Formats: sequence, structure tokens, C-alpha cells
Amino acid sequence: MTRVAVVGTGFGCRVHVPALRAAGFDVVALVGQDRERTARRAQRVDVGHVCGSLAEAIALGLDAVTIATPPDTHAVLTLEAVAAGLHVVCEKPFAIDAAEAEMMQRAAASAGVVGVVAHEFRFAADRALVAHLIAQGAIGAPRLATFVQMISLVADRNTPVPGWWYDASRGGGWVLASGSHAVDQMRHWLGDIATVNSASHLRRGDDADDSFTAHLTTASGCDVTIVQSAAAWGSAAGMTRIVGDIGTVWIDGGGGVWLADAEHPEGRVMAEAAAVEPSTDPAHRFTHLELGPFTELCRAFRAAIDGGSSGVAATFADGVATQRVLDQIRQTR
Repeated sequence: MTRVAVVGTGFGCRVHVPALRAAGFDVVALVGQDRERTARRAQRVDVGHVCGSLAEAIALGLDAVTIATPPDTHAVLTLEAVAAGLHVVCEKPFAIDAAEAEMMQRAAASAGVVGVVAHEFRFAADRALVAHLIAQGAIGAPRLATFVQMISLVADRNTPVPGWWYDASRGGGWVLASGSHAVDQMRHWLGDIATVNSASHLRRGDDADDSFTAHLTTASGCDVTIVQSAAAWGSAAGMTRIVGDIGTVWIDGGGGVWLADAEHPEGRVMAEAAAVEPSTDPAHRFTHLELGPFTELCRAFRAAIDGGSSGVAATFADGVATQRVLDQIRQTR
């Protein structure tokens, strides 16, 4: 069985550990800076070895590692792992900037290991179906795309979050946290982003951004607009819609997928939204959305380690391409 260590005791325990096990990995170690806290959380998720550093975990004899730590630590941990010949799943945002991302990608390629970026929503049923419909030509050539998402995660400034979330120097901010998923999704559906035409960021004081907009153009000429906020009071709302020259595909508020064209101008349901109740535990409010797709990502990771294809999983090369776009969004006003 493929032996893996999880670095990071928050999202790492909540999603990485169960997803890896469901995908057939042997999770042998949990790595965290605070050994006592790491021990408590390792016991909670039944992981046998508690480690205070990645080096300590590597000494146990590993095949792979997953990294679920703050963004400013991704590069050093990834480089340490690939230097030891380990395959890596690295959380998003892949790096602090494109220069770091390129260094990580080169190191993994030189070591001949599998590198995957944790863009698990490529595997979400609704988004996977949209990808399939676009690839099959159901809407023709994509011309216009919108990705709008409003949630209240940090609308209340007193909401407890890790300190680095508000620290741009450590990779905090909503552009990197959520924009990384949005840009990757658009690249997966529509191809490479050619230009960042405009962008704006909303900050509170000197903190990292909690909301942003970006207007992009793909290499194929599709106009893309991304609007996201983590500070929107009210119920969650969003709209994902791709307009092509012969049809339109969209995801409704509940996760159902619709397709409209000349034959069905009002649209028809291609897939009903999955009926899944979110947890009442605030720490698990998004687990019902994350765990299933992350499990599929881990299965793709294992298939690649075993010599097969990683399928639609985002590679380190994808991570570099997305990071370049994120850098431009953050630099554009």
C-alpha cells in the first residue's frame, strides 16, 4: 500500500486524511508544528505517527506527501519532499507567486515524481459535466463566461480564522484562496488565459483582499469575468454560465446543470443537484462539498503514482499557469 504523510493538521485532518484513505493510501504520519496539538488531532483521525517536521516523517519511509499548510510554506515543503523522491499533492494556492511555482515544477520534473495541485473541484460532478459538455461541442465555441460567487465566510470581521488569512505576505486573501480555484476551473473548461484585461480588489485597511473582480480573455478569444467575495452578508449566491455560439450551459444555485440551445431555448436539466445536507458543525460547513471531489483527486494521484494517468487532475504545470494569471490579477488595478 502506498505510504503517505499529511503535512498540516487543519484541512489536512478534515479532508486529506479521509480522502487519502478512501483512495487506498496508508496514511502513516501527521506533521504539525505544535506537537501536542498534532498528537491530539492524529489520535482523533487514527494516524499512528506524530511528527514535528517533514524530515521526521520522511525518515519513516514514505512514497508520497500531501501539503495542507499556509501558502508561504508550500515551496519549501514541496522542494524538501521531491528532493527525497516523494510524490506530492500541494494545496492551492500552489505558491506565493509564479517564480516559486516554476521552481517547484522544475524540481518535481527533475526528480521524476508526480506533482498534483489540490484543485479538487475539477472532480465535482456538476463542474465535470460542464467540462464534458463543452468538450463535446454542446455549446459550440465558447464566447462568454461568468463565474460569480458570494459567501459570508468573513463578512463578520470577528469570525475566527487563521492569522495568515489576512496577511498578503503569507499568501492570504481571497484572490489566492478562492480565485485560484476559479482561474483553474476556467483554464480547465476553456483553455489557457491569454490576457488579464482588468481587475480590482477590495481590502479592509491594510489587510489582504476579501473580494475581487477580474476580466480575462482566453487564448481562443472567450471573455471571462470572475467576481468573488468572502465578505457578502446574506445567503450564499452564485452564477456559473458559459455562452457559446450555438448554446449555453450553466450551473444553478443548487448545483444542477442546465443546457439551452435552439432546440431547447429555455434550457433543459442535464443533471439534478445532489441532495446533500451540510454539517451543522462550523468546522465542517464545506466538507460535504470538498470531501467527495478530493477523494477523486486522490484516486487520480494514486493512479499516476502507479504509472497510469492522473486524468483531469491539475498538474504542477497547471499550477504554474494558474499562478501566472493570479500574479497578473493581483498586480492589475
